Amino acid sequence: MRVIRGLHNLTASSQGCVATIGNFDGVHRGHQAILQQCREHATRVGGPVTVVVFEPQPREYFAGDQAPPRLTRLREKVRLLGKHGAEQVLCLPFNDALRSLTGREFIDQVLIDGLNVKHLVVGDDFRFGCDRRGDFTLLEAVGREQGFGVEHTRTFTVDNERVSSSRVRTLLASGNFSAAAGLLGRPYSVDGRVVRDQQLGRTIGVPTANLPMLPQPLTLRGVYAVIGELENGERHLGVANVGFRPTVGATRPTLEVHLFDFSGDLYGQRMTVVPCARLRGEVKFDDIEALKAQIERDQRQARRYFATAAAGKNATFPLASAPLGRETASSDSFLAGDSADDNDG
Repeated sequence: MRVIRGLHNLTASSQGCVATIGNFDGVHRGHQAILQQCREHATRVGGPVTVVVFEPQPREYFAGDQAPPRLTRLREKVRLLGKHGAEQVLCLPFNDALRSLTGREFIDQVLIDGLNVKHLVVGDDFRFGCDRRGDFTLLEAVGREQGFGVEHTRTFTVDNERVSSSRVRTLLASGNFSAAAGLLGRPYSVDGRVVRDQQLGRTIGVPTANLPMLPQPLTLRGVYAVIGELENGERHLGVANVGFRPTVGATRPTLEVHLFDFSGDLYGQRMTVVPCARLRGEVKFDDIEALKAQIERDQRQARRYFATAAAGKNATFPLASAPLGRETASSDSFLAGDSADDNDG
């Protein structure tokens, strides 16, 4: 699967494709259904199945910190798109030059001159262009003129409700990981590379693997019972905190994971973390002793949950449908540490 960054990197082998356009945040079952539509057309007309995405996502460009949190960072999104049938991903920088294109200019530069698209699958409410004239009707008209087909996406529902990224975010925020997995077609997870920090956890007997998060609104925030999957495929039960660390002046969020009964060096390795149940919100502690006491309670609660769910290292992921404990609203870390290095997306 090819990742093409920018129109200038398109080649003849990238053209003559069946394409779709969107954020594809989370690559949920609705997105997977769109990819299936594209594959069906590619079988008939030929050409690679192509997904056009934007970086940053348009709402992030316009709304900044007020934009919805991402479900998947770009690296994971590309992996999932490839898993579900995309043969190439065209990632366009969403900047002043792109946003200044009219609807027709976008079609000409991206779809015709760039991709030489054979067939396009988009939502019938898709809008684009600085003039807001880019819509499904315009695409159909230009398609008839230039000889490519245009088809609207099929609505995909679960429990008689359309599957959407915002619906997944709502379920995750409410601690309903079971229902979120039903919309995603897989357990929600966070992937990243373990980086070094101050190693405070080791000094109080709770070593953590730290995964830096994007400097964007967080999908999750708080303390969770988790399963960590290592590069070698091993799965370990644990507890994790997602959030900021104001006591040490950190400006970027981090995912801190303590794996139960694990010893080893994880620095530099990639880890996939599956949150299974929400334990509580973040708490600012007055001293280390109070922090240690709360960590012990968190560990006991997580172990009880996994024992009740009959989870093991090789078992399926036991996903809760609601938070386990009373919510605590504050703003500190499960384990305070230093700010993390940049992640690799």
